[in-house]
Amino acid sequence: MGVGQFMAKEFIKEIGNRSREFYEFVMPPVDVYEEGSELIVVIDLAGFQKKDIHLSIYKDILSIKAKRTAEGLDFTTVHYMQRPMHVEKRIPLPFSITDEENINSKATYVNGVVTLKIPLPHTSKIPVT
Repeated sequence: MGVGQFMAKEFIKEIGNRSREFYEFVMPPVDVYEEGSELIVVIDLAGFQKKDIHLSIYKDILSIKAKRTAEGLDFTTVHYMQRPMHVEKRIPLPFSITDEENINSKATYVNGVVTLKIPLPHTSKIPVT
């Protein structure tokens, strides 16, 4: 293999590594919105099992950790794999969560999508006269 071929091969490999880093940075897709008296967080985690997904909230940061195992995958025949085996992401929430509100949070996992419901903090409206 000549120097030019070697450099081209290394360049393509580096592009693949950088695109994988970017893909892992933007993955998984997350939507955060308010609905009624709850903050709803929807996280796409297709390919992960419920037991391998871990969510935690500390103040105003939601931490998402998930890890796929190689069970059932025959790596001798895989030619291309883009879905991550491991996800670790932190999402800033629009407000800080107290321990009491965190206890009342509920998450469900259906068809590869985690839906987390967090009660909105209690606020009192002050009338302006």
